[in-house]
Amino acid sequence: MNASGKTKVLDIGSRLELFVDRYLIDRLESAELKLHHPIRQDVSLQFDAPWEGTGSTYVTIMQVGDGYRMYYRGSENVGQVACCAESEDAIHWTRPDLGLYEVAGTLKNNVVLDTGFGHVAHNFTPFFDPRPGIPPAERFKGVGSARRDGKPVLYGFISADGYVWEPLREEPIITDGAFDSQNLVYWDGYRGHYVAFYRQFTDGKQLYHGTRIIKWATSPDFRTWTPGQELDYGDAPLEHFYTNATVSYFRAPHIYLAFPKRFLPERKAVPEHPSPGVSDGVFMSSRDGLHWDRTFMEAFLRPGRERENWTQRSNMIAWGIVPTAPDEISIYWTEHYCHPTDRLRRGTIRVDGFVSVNAGYEGGEMVTHPVQFSGSELVLNYATSAAGSVRVEIQDVDGRPIPGYTLEECPEIYGDEIEHVVSWKTQRDLASVARQAVRLRFVLKDADLYSLRFRQG
Repeated sequence: MNASGKTKVLDIGSRLELFVDRYLIDRLESAELKLHHPIRQDVSLQFDAPWEGTGSTYVTIMQVGDGYRMYYRGSENVGQVACCAESEDAIHWTRPDLGLYEVAGTLKNNVVLDTGFGHVAHNFTPFFDPRPGIPPAERFKGVGSARRDGKPVLYGFISADGYVWEPLREEPIITDGAFDSQNLVYWDGYRGHYVAFYRQFTDGKQLYHGTRIIKWATSPDFRTWTPGQELDYGDAPLEHFYTNATVSYFRAPHIYLAFPKRFLPERKAVPEHPSPGVSDGVFMSSRDGLHWDRTFMEAFLRPGRERENWTQRSNMIAWGIVPTAPDEISIYWTEHYCHPTDRLRRGTIRVDGFVSVNAGYEGGEMVTHPVQFSGSELVLNYATSAAGSVRVEIQDVDGRPIPGYTLEECPEIYGDEIEHVVSWKTQRDLASVARQAVRLRFVLKDADLYSLRFRQG
């Protein structure tokens, strides 16, 4: 109930809702939220060009038109440079010969920023800006850190094509961080402003002291920013978050998903390696950018059996997730950091498949908070075993089944589908209960429910 004593109703309209948190959930019985993990696929790129090598990292993946771009830091012998790769399918990648800078004695390379830009190439992170009305010369934007008057700052960059870059202006755009990591800025079209997620330490007054944390700021124009705020994780303990890989999920842009690289600097799993520290990837979500749900403290991405992934800064999840099949999205991470085999790996997840409401063979159920929706169909993303099932009941606010939509009238749903339209015995049209306050009751047996959406049939 809200402060006035009335039952709060969530208006979800026809938007897709993921079960990455308990936003929709009022009650779980013999069921739980279950974190799922990426399935390892191919190596997307081996960092073996003369200007890349063992220190290549800070990868960005994005869709541009009908193709895909990858940006990353190269770091071998020639100093640090920002590089670009391209793909038609986000699976097979090639390095374009851009001819912009002579590096390692050749113009035949994929470098978009060289050492002439100073420290900026260390963590240069670009994005494609879809904001309406953007001048063609600013269609691509990016950020990179450097020092100004002895203090770390974040500079803005602009480009018409994503290859040839120039500074936005002489002054930095954000100054209240440490910035010694991959700092992210992008246009949040759902909220109508730019967002920034960037590195700071808990002891911000003494640089590089304390726990590595993430700050958040917003801007209407990429030039003027709100003061940064430290992300709020509720009661969850602080951990070293080396990067954050935050995205607005492309199918449900009102939900932020983040994949920080969790760093444990005090551990050392490979005694002969020169540097201490081990890393893995974690998962968290937010609905406002400031307050984050850390239901899952366990790893989303484990180092695995390869010893090269148990040394310092490996297992860094790239910024950007993209669809690579109708039922699949791809996520990427660096492996073997500071080893000759430094590389980028691709992994896959089912569409919306980060977290599910899960029940075992004995069965369980979930009841939502009261919701209002628009549309005439209920669409589920679910999976069961051969013996498992899902059934759905629509109730009024007080939990009474609504005739025509009771559990007994819902045939067992079983299989594995990204979009299943729920039917009851006599109907599947929901027009009679649309825009009313209702609850949804799900009865699950050996099943996972990943997302739901109401839509017009």
